[in-house]
Amino acid sequence: MLTDKKITSILLVVMLICGIKVHAQLGGLLEKAKEKATKAIEKKIDKNATSKGMEVNGGSGSSSDVLAGDSLIFAEDFSAFRSAATATSFKTNGAATVATVTGQKGKWMGVRDKVIYKFARQLNYPRRFTLSFDIIAKADQIKDIAPLSFGFASDNSIRQYASNIGTYVELHYYDTNQVNIGSDKPAKFVNTTFDLEPWLNRPLHVVLSIDGERMAVYLNKVKLADTVLFSPTAAKNFYITAPWEYANGAGVLVSNFKVSGFRK
Repeated sequence: MLTDKKITSILLVVMLICGIKVHAQLGGLLEKAKEKATKAIEKKIDKNATSKGMEVNGGSGSSSDVLAGDSLIFAEDFSAFRSAATATSFKTNGAATVATVTGQKGKWMGVRDKVIYKFARQLNYPRRFTLSFDIIAKADQIKDIAPLSFGFASDNSIRQYASNIGTYVELHYYDTNQVNIGSDKPAKFVNTTFDLEPWLNRPLHVVLSIDGERMAVYLNKVKLADTVLFSPTAAKNFYITAPWEYANGAGVLVSNFKVSGFRK
């Protein structure tokens, strides 16, 4: 027959065993909660790092969605032209030949060396607008392409290779990652980097976002500059100056031009 003392001892043992099990369960729950909290913190950190986008795609700027204009002013993707035809939507002191690119959609305009290109029709740009287009640099190696320049000139003349260029963006392909952005009035020069080599033989998207005297420059959504690059009374005429030379069959083609203003 069990005595009160034995019963009390048995109860203490049972309670101790239950306490150990409960502690183990609580410990397991606490560990799981700790793991979830750690993962949530890491996810938040990763999200913040991505949203800031520093050093994204080799650029020295930040990654950001570009706010495009909501009122279309001009568009050209060369779909209305036959291959080997002249793109009459552009004026040039050389050739503006439409072509297809193996492995790429749509049609493209070849950019000949030592040649300048401007829109055939002079556009009346609003104070705030975006201008976007795509570039394909075709080459076996990036050093086969000299710098390509684009931006805004004070007139729409094509008399010279570099005719009255005021605000510019230069992609220095043979340096692999150098991008120069600047203006003569006001005098401004920004030297930055963007890894151009991964964009050989595939489209690189360019957006120029203009708001009065300021211009922001984006390559593949990476903001490389956002600064004053125009004088208050500056005329704006978009241009592209082709690389001075190509080597080993390299070349540059452009397409998908879009100019859009803002209603508000």
